Amino acid sequence: MSLVLKLDHIYKDYITPKLVVPVLHDVCLHVEEGEYVAIMGPSGSGKSTLMNIIGCLDRPTKGTYELNGVNVLNKDDKTMADIRLNNLGFVFQNFELLSRQTALANVELPLVYAGVRKRERIQRAKQALTRVGLEDRINFTPAQLSGGQKQRVAIARAMVNHPRLLLADEPTGALDSRSSTALMELFEELNREGVTIVMITHSPEIASYAKRVCNIFDGILTERTDSDRTRIEAAGGSNR
Repeated sequence: MSLVLKLDHIYKDYITPKLVVPVLHDVCLHVEEGEYVAIMGPSGSGKSTLMNIIGCLDRPTKGTYELNGVNVLNKDDKTMADIRLNNLGFVFQNFELLSRQTALANVELPLVYAGVRKRERIQRAKQALTRVGLEDRINFTPAQLSGGQKQRVAIARAMVNHPRLLLADEPTGALDSRSSTALMELFEELNREGVTIVMITHSPEIASYAKRVCNIFDGILTERTDSDRTRIEAAGGSNR
């Protein structure tokens, strides 16, 4: 298996006029093609900062980052934007859909940025919406969709450009338990089809859907072992 993601010795500090605030400390994370990884931690643990670095939305203070074998940290901002467009798909907690656009238009958006012609854009967007079970909602606006349906639109948008890596930041945070379960089952299905997923969550239950779980606390990333999983499940941390 080839490495999709290779983070080594990542540090991130936020510098203010009066002090330096360390956020990430010597983070190392390697993710192979086809893996499904959850990064679990409480609010303020550094998980969102780490996701921003993985998503090429921020740069570390120190360390190395290779995405699909390419050192992304020596690229300028325009090249980084192209890397995001062509390699990464994003799913956010609050969906980040354009409220006045239809589901179809929202899913088309990455293809517009990629310069794909209109006929192909529409075809691919329809296929992506069908893939997530929303073929009968393509002309609905976000206001006409449930929370779970909005998140499925967001997943279709994330997948329409066939990214090498799907990044999900608290994807069930705005959903009820039934919609959350349905969404996690969709993620499992996508992963079985070969999609590489890295998911940020604060929930042990949601993290348990991943094949591999890392914990982050005070900016330090550690891998959960099989014995950790067994202990958590025995304590009722997962009902799966």
